[in-house]
Amino acid sequence: MQKTRTQTSWLRQIAAAASAALVLVLTQVARADTLTDLEKPFTAALQGGSFAYALVLIFFAGLATSLTPCVYPMIAITVSVFGARNTQSRREAAMLSTVFVLGIAALFTPLGLFAATTGGVFGAALASPVVLIGLAVLFLALAASMFGAFDIDLPAGLKNRLAMVGGVGYKGAFFIGLCSALIAAPCTGPVLGFLLTWVGTTGNVAFGALALFVYALGLGLLFWVVGTFSVSLPKSGQWLEWVKSVFGVVMVVAALYYLRDLIPGLMELPKHTSGFLGASALLLVLGIAVGAIHLTFHDPGAVVRTRKAAGLAFAITGLAGMVGYTQALPAGAKIQWGDDYKVAMTRAKSENKPLLVDFSASWCGACQELEHNTFSDPRVVREGARFVPVRVDLSPGKDSPEKRQILASYAQRGLPLVVLHKPSGEAAARVTSFMAPDELLAVMRNVH
Repeated sequence: MQKTRTQTSWLRQIAAAASAALVLVLTQVARADTLTDLEKPFTAALQGGSFAYALVLIFFAGLATSLTPCVYPMIAITVSVFGARNTQSRREAAMLSTVFVLGIAALFTPLGLFAATTGGVFGAALASPVVLIGLAVLFLALAASMFGAFDIDLPAGLKNRLAMVGGVGYKGAFFIGLCSALIAAPCTGPVLGFLLTWVGTTGNVAFGALALFVYALGLGLLFWVVGTFSVSLPKSGQWLEWVKSVFGVVMVVAALYYLRDLIPGLMELPKHTSGFLGASALLLVLGIAVGAIHLTFHDPGAVVRTRKAAGLAFAITGLAGMVGYTQALPAGAKIQWGDDYKVAMTRAKSENKPLLVDFSASWCGACQELEHNTFSDPRVVREGARFVPVRVDLSPGKDSPEKRQILASYAQRGLPLVVLHKPSGEAAARVTSFMAPDELLAVMRNVH
């Protein structure tokens, strides 16, 4: 009887997932650019310098981190330690809770500053396959811990001492917030590592500090609500493990993202088509239904563990495919770049054409923005037809001392760099940051 119920429940989950996937696929066939449309406000915010959309996503990443087993169970206890529940007024409770959250921010914000300040060094490091493989291994290890393979945690005695640092009052609240960020490290690590990696590629110091400050606000929101309003949160339960599984899936996809240049053919697999997006979405929903999130490897049953593994495989493949879809370019929406700088330079002079040189790398965030948002613009592609285009690719596995010498000849240390030459060979203009299609078009049309 129990077996029959289990099979029935499993079939219901598959049916529900299949129905949801069918609706999603039909929706994507009608509007295949859905993910691209969702990405546009984010990209526009980054390009315009407001970063608003990115910061909203970062805030919710912090909030999601507070729902993990490393953080959630200690919220009520921590609030009691610094005295927010024993105050005479709500205003004082709010002030104590705010100081506590600022303590969390005091640990994370300098990390954002450091990551952004060393962005050039970080970007150069990402050109090394060894560094990329190391990052991928780190994210896979963190994912394994999220799936329950092992626990990353501070010693219980150290956690207890950290939790009691400072005592009650504003000073105590600040230092307890600072120490709580350390106590939460096992669960903040994966999200924080990914966030710092991305901030490092932007090289924007102000945004780096603000991004980590906003992340800290998201992480501290529930602490603030409990401390200010003395509310009771839902009890810890299996749903916390589900949150860990979600993070685990994201970490594996992040590892694949870093390995995309090192695995032959991996970058060519994603297609910017409704069919590819629909199939990826179907795999993701199917993986969740089979057991990627709600099942656990700690279950003694072999069938359950097998379903968990199969569900993870489907979900990871589906999510990776959806990420790949956003990175792939539609057919025809790209400039046909050459790859030999000297040959392109000679050809441009012999044919009396201007030369378009793009120094790019897969680890360069601004380079990818140029590729996907500017060089893919149909007007830019058409204008590029009168140039001899060449790309100097500094991605891992494609970098070389010769290419570095070419970059150095332009007295440029970092990326992005796009140089436009007149037919005579004289450099007419250069681009050293993201440039919108309209702006680049104006520059290209002035080169004759």
